[in-house]
Amino acid sequence: MPRHTFLTIPAGSDVGLTSVSIGLVRTFDRLGAPVGFLKALGQPRAGEDFDRSSAYLKETHTLEPAPAIPAEQVRAAVASGRLDDLMEEVVNRFERLPQELETVVVEGIVSTPSFPNALKINAALARALNAEVILVARLENYGRDAMRIYFEEIYHSMPPAILREQPAVVLNHVDLAKLADGLGLTTHEPLKLLAALRDQVKTRFMIIGLVPASPELAATRVVDVVPQLGGEVIFPGDMVGRRIRAIKLCARTVPNMLSVFKAGTLIVTPSDRSDIIVATALAATRSILLAGLVLTGESEPDPRTLEFCRDAFALDGGLPVFRVRSGSFEISQALSNLNPELPVADLDRINLVMDTVARDIDTDWLRQRCAMLVEKRLSPPAFRHRIGKIARRSLKTIVLPEGEELRTLQAAIRCAERGIARCLLIGDPRHIIEAARVNNLEMHPLVEIIDPVTVRDRYLAPLLDLRRHKGLTELNAIEGLRDNIVLGTMMLALGEVDGLVSGAIHSTAATIRPALQLIKTSPGARAVSSVFFMCLPDQVLVYGDCAVNPEPDAELLADIAIQSAASARAFGIEPIVAMISYSTLGSGSGVDVDKVREATAIVRRREPDLIIDGPLQYDAASNLDVARTKAPDSAVAGRANVFIFPDLNTGNTTYKAVQRSANVISMGPMLQGLRKPVNDLSRGASVDDILYTIALTAVQAQDA
Repeated sequence: MPRHTFLTIPAGSDVGLTSVSIGLVRTFDRLGAPVGFLKALGQPRAGEDFDRSSAYLKETHTLEPAPAIPAEQVRAAVASGRLDDLMEEVVNRFERLPQELETVVVEGIVSTPSFPNALKINAALARALNAEVILVARLENYGRDAMRIYFEEIYHSMPPAILREQPAVVLNHVDLAKLADGLGLTTHEPLKLLAALRDQVKTRFMIIGLVPASPELAATRVVDVVPQLGGEVIFPGDMVGRRIRAIKLCARTVPNMLSVFKAGTLIVTPSDRSDIIVATALAATRSILLAGLVLTGESEPDPRTLEFCRDAFALDGGLPVFRVRSGSFEISQALSNLNPELPVADLDRINLVMDTVARDIDTDWLRQRCAMLVEKRLSPPAFRHRIGKIARRSLKTIVLPEGEELRTLQAAIRCAERGIARCLLIGDPRHIIEAARVNNLEMHPLVEIIDPVTVRDRYLAPLLDLRRHKGLTELNAIEGLRDNIVLGTMMLALGEVDGLVSGAIHSTAATIRPALQLIKTSPGARAVSSVFFMCLPDQVLVYGDCAVNPEPDAELLADIAIQSAASARAFGIEPIVAMISYSTLGSGSGVDVDKVREATAIVRRREPDLIIDGPLQYDAASNLDVARTKAPDSAVAGRANVFIFPDLNTGNTTYKAVQRSANVISMGPMLQGLRKPVNDLSRGASVDDILYTIALTAVQAQDA
């Protein structure tokens, strides 16, 4: 049986029970605790035959939640007075959960016409499972007295089974500004407001989380809206990626509607308004990432207009354009009444909801409750959480030479908002500020813009000093500094910044070459190498070297292994290193096998405490069943979390095969062995990829 069971129960209607329940699973996952989930009693939405909470977790975790007891069976048991029999079946299903789980989150049910006795049933669940209750509530009034009365009303409405111990409460959909005003504070930081709320509003509950209301959590994808409206797609564009943050009905003249062209806006206009269609296309050419364009009414849009706008609609991934036969007013009403449920296929939004909840839960309280002393594993959410947490310990300055690139700008602002790093954007201030304006981005004090034109001259002499011995002329140095990556690397070389991240629109060579020339390798490192952090569904593996060294000899391979183990340890992964080959512990022979064997011996001499073995085939290193056959006496086989490949051909091929075929997120390449951190991005990097690469770089800067 699991040691700790938490039962989530709603303390009212429309409190977001499902969001908080799956967010708690993410919270425990970040803590490294083996966690399970159980929706004990089925309560599907109208017209559905599945439980959304379990479906969300199946898509985002390796969990396979047990099926809920069907709603019809629950209703029949309650109606016939067989509640105890129902709870016996709940306990039966609960006990079949995996024994290794330390914590299980059980989601209760909400009160509906079909389940008017929800509170009684939830109390029975709490008793049957001996569960600790976490209530989910929603504030309507933020005055101190009003909040005290609200909590008292909740307390007196609860049956004794729920109040056996001091119940915890998570407040969901919180207006942080109103709460700050009610408490007489200026900060909008959830955890600081939580501490103040506990201090100023005495209650019989333990308030353990404030989950903020956010328009981003409700931003629906265009692809999910089209079928609800019965739309006919004209240009699909990026229907999956574009999200609706505002809806604007446009039937005025173009000059009077220019203000509506903002990122995330869905433009609704009659099909015969060619002027508005063309204006929307023009907005797309200015990199304003509108959500989409809806053409309404029975009139057919002019095909000449659509053809004229085709290239503009295709810009930046594509503006979705679709039409509906109803009028603009009817469609606007339909859009305002869309199904608010989170689609199971919308993984980005599901993860955003879960991460938002997990970020604002008091994990110290949970640790104390669960007495979690050891982290059993490091899952991808836990890994990302750890990176941000370590980065925030010491605010580092990271230079971003591609400052005019929109994803880079977005990532810099989000890094600043989370306190991960201070970001310097190199680029034309006018372009950067305009990009922020049209995409509704608010510049942050921790984001600074550097105009390269005004600062290049002061790096000329230092660059000549660094490279004169290589024959660099003043003319070539002036030309070199026109490259913002070279300029940013000089800032790093001179100690003006702590790290550099580039590559969203440049090649790997363009990022690495200036670093090799100007930053050089750290003492003790034979060369620069790289690692990828491979975020498998239930753990993070380290792959090295997959990006830099084509044919390392045994000495360099040993150096890569030691560097990679140190990188793993820096990010909370206790390294168990496998030296990969086509042979397992002497089963084969050849020059390449001998190289790996020699490199393993060198590492053992240099780092005797490091757990390492090789040569090992990949399956023997990663799979316990294979390891029992091929390497039964190895301390690494079947347990490895750091994989060192014998050459770049093997490493790069393997990482890409795993990334693409298993749909695995890979962070990297993270360079190691430089005196100061420089990291490369994939040119297809998402905003989150850039954000976490900045965080990785900030952590490296702390070690440097």
